[in-house]
Amino acid sequence: MEAFAHQLQQLAKVAVHVGLGLREGQELVITAPIEAAPLARKIAEQAYRAGSPLVTVLYDDEANTLLRFQHAPESAFDKTPKWLFDGMAAAFQSGAARLHIAGNDPNLLQGQNPESVARANRARSVAYRPVMELITTHHINWTIVAYPHPAWARVVFPELSEQEAVQKLWEAIWKASRLDTPDPVATWQAHNQNLSMRVNYLNHKRYSALHFKGPGTDLLVGLADDHVWAGGAVQAKNGAVCTPNIPTEEVFTAPHKDRIEGYVRSTKPLSYQGSLLEEIEVRFEKGRVVEAKAKSGGEVLERVLQTDEGARSLGEVALVPHSSPIAQSGVLFYNTLFDENAASHIALGQAYSECIEGGSQLSPEALAAKGANSSLIHIDWMIGSSQIDVDGITESGQSEPLMRAGEWV
Repeated sequence: MEAFAHQLQQLAKVAVHVGLGLREGQELVITAPIEAAPLARKIAEQAYRAGSPLVTVLYDDEANTLLRFQHAPESAFDKTPKWLFDGMAAAFQSGAARLHIAGNDPNLLQGQNPESVARANRARSVAYRPVMELITTHHINWTIVAYPHPAWARVVFPELSEQEAVQKLWEAIWKASRLDTPDPVATWQAHNQNLSMRVNYLNHKRYSALHFKGPGTDLLVGLADDHVWAGGAVQAKNGAVCTPNIPTEEVFTAPHKDRIEGYVRSTKPLSYQGSLLEEIEVRFEKGRVVEAKAKSGGEVLERVLQTDEGARSLGEVALVPHSSPIAQSGVLFYNTLFDENAASHIALGQAYSECIEGGSQLSPEALAAKGANSSLIHIDWMIGSSQIDVDGITESGQSEPLMRAGEWV
């Protein structure tokens, strides 16, 4: 018990001082599953010690979410608590930082009506858009960390008892989050410096496209005009330096929404809003998905693609080496925060304005003219593995090896 309390304290320190870079006098809004209350309280303690005047915690109860899909009238699924998201947007506009604790049941909505799930997700995405824009433009400092939800642990380690599964998942989160060192904050500072070196290299090369090739994949991803690579720590508009994801192993940029051609197969399952999508296969023409299927979750995938015009194009492409600690753990987390950092990936939907030079100062129309995609969604799914090669394509059309068998050249 004492060791667990120490581990929570260490994760809370990293969350506040590395993940958020929380400033003295800054309010904090935490969103979390109710099961993660022990970590939320430790983070609140660290935030207050760092000088925060107010920490507000908004808990999500998944049992209540499931009850809605089981018993609510059919007309209910176009409803969403817009007042809540308006309040969150107001908090962030006034300078509050944002922290989310991930750790939901990836199978929560398996077996529920896909049409109802899609309608509820769309209603939420529309209402959440003002919050999402403040996050994706780094108007404020924000981060995501994880806590071992029992239902999540049972999915990851189905052969173990719930208690054993939770313990093993916690150990995996602990290692993947680089907390198993004498000074995790210093460890993260060094890791962010390494990611910064990779970012600087790619920004110097100025590739016009990336070419992914391997089993089931031959995909050319054109990069947006004036694109910028990012990864690790970033400086928000309020001046705070934050690390948006704990853990993170990726460097990423914005594709050009009209210059994506070829086909691609997912290399890991995608857990999305309580549904599990496995063996996704899509084909792109002129930047848009024209064919899509999945071994499981195909109906959910099709409804995701129908969200809006931008849902059929890409808002992010990210490179992650197969030697990342998360990949080498051999654990399939069924959680995007971790699995996206085990493999190179792409994201359907919204682009990050930070990935366009001067993007935070540009209008939506100007961003679109440079190729940045716009959508209500942003959904990462994994396409990298030890069998995938990646080439950078220069402006002159020359191909240069970037990754071979999933590793940096």
